[in-house]
Amino acid sequence: MFFGIAGLALWLGIYKQLEAFSHFFAYSLLGLAQGSHLAESVQFFVYDTPKVLMLLTLVVFAIGIVRSFFTQERTRKYLAGKREAAGNVMAALLGIVTPFCSCSAVPLFLGFVQAGIPLGVTFSFLIAAPMVNEIAIILLYGLLGWKVAAIYLGSGLLIAMVAGWIMGRFDLEPWIEDWVQEMRASDAIVLEKKLNWTDRIDMGLEAVRDIVGKVWLYVIAGIAVGALIHGYVPESFMASIMGKDAWWSVPAAVIAGIPMYSNAAGIVPIVEALLGKGAALGTVLAFMMSVIALSLPEMVILRKVLKPKLIAVFIAVVGSGILFTGYLFNLII
Repeated sequence: MFFGIAGLALWLGIYKQLEAFSHFFAYSLLGLAQGSHLAESVQFFVYDTPKVLMLLTLVVFAIGIVRSFFTQERTRKYLAGKREAAGNVMAALLGIVTPFCSCSAVPLFLGFVQAGIPLGVTFSFLIAAPMVNEIAIILLYGLLGWKVAAIYLGSGLLIAMVAGWIMGRFDLEPWIEDWVQEMRASDAIVLEKKLNWTDRIDMGLEAVRDIVGKVWLYVIAGIAVGALIHGYVPESFMASIMGKDAWWSVPAAVIAGIPMYSNAAGIVPIVEALLGKGAALGTVLAFMMSVIALSLPEMVILRKVLKPKLIAVFIAVVGSGILFTGYLFNLII
C-alpha cells in the first residue's frame, strides 16, 4: 500500500511538471523562437508524448484490475436471457469495461451465439466494446476536459444501444454464417479461476505490458501527426474543411476514418490537435468513432462469422448513428 501511494505521488509530481519542461526544452534548450511553426510543433510533441503515455499507463493498470471482475464467461451470464431493450442497455454498458476489442470479435461473437444471447443485444456489445473505449474516455478527459469526454461517452453508448435495437428488429439470423448458427445447439462449460488481489494487481501490470507495449508506437505516431497539425496547419484552413459550415465534412470524416487502423490512444492526440485548430467537435467525433468502430480490419475479422449482407447492415446502421451524432453536435455546440 505504501509503495502504491508513493508511486502515485511521484507520478502526479512528474505529470504536473510536463508543461513547464516542454517550454524549457523548446524555447530555452533548443532556443526556438516563440510563435514559430517549428517551436509550436516541438513543444506540443514534447508535452503530449510523456503526458499521454503516463495517462495511458495509469489508466490501463487501473482498468486491468477492473477488468479482472468481467471475464467473457461472466459477461455471457449477465446478458443471457435478457430481453431486447434492457439487454441492449446492459450490453452497451458492459462493453465499456470488458476486455474486448475488434481483435477478439470473432471468439466473443461465437460465445454470445452459443449462450443464446439475441443478435441485437450481441451487436450492442460489439459496437460499444471498441468504440466506447474507457482508455479514450480518460485520455479525452485529461487532454480536453470532462465535457468532451462526457459527450463521447454518451453519444457512443446511444449509438450502440439504438443500433443494436434496430438490428434486433429484423430477422438477420440467416445472414450469420451457417457453421456459427450450428453452435447454438451446443453448450460450453468454462471454469473460472478465483482471483485474489495479488492476482488482480498482476493482471493490471500484465495489461500495462501487453497494451502499452503494443500501442506506444501508435501513440507517438498520433502525437507526431497532432504536432504537425498544431504547428503548421492554419486555423482558417482546418475550419474551412472540418468546420460547422462545411456540411459535407461529417460524411467525409466518416469515410476517411474507415480505411484507417488505429487504437483510441493513438487517435486522441490527433483529435486534440484538430479541435485546437478550429475543427468542429461533431466532425472530429465522427472521424474518431469511424476509425475505432468501423475500421476495415474489424470488418475483415467479422467476415469470418457474418455474411456480407449483415456486414453491410452493420456498417449502414452504425455509420448512420455516427453521422447523426456528428451533425447533432455541430448543430448544438
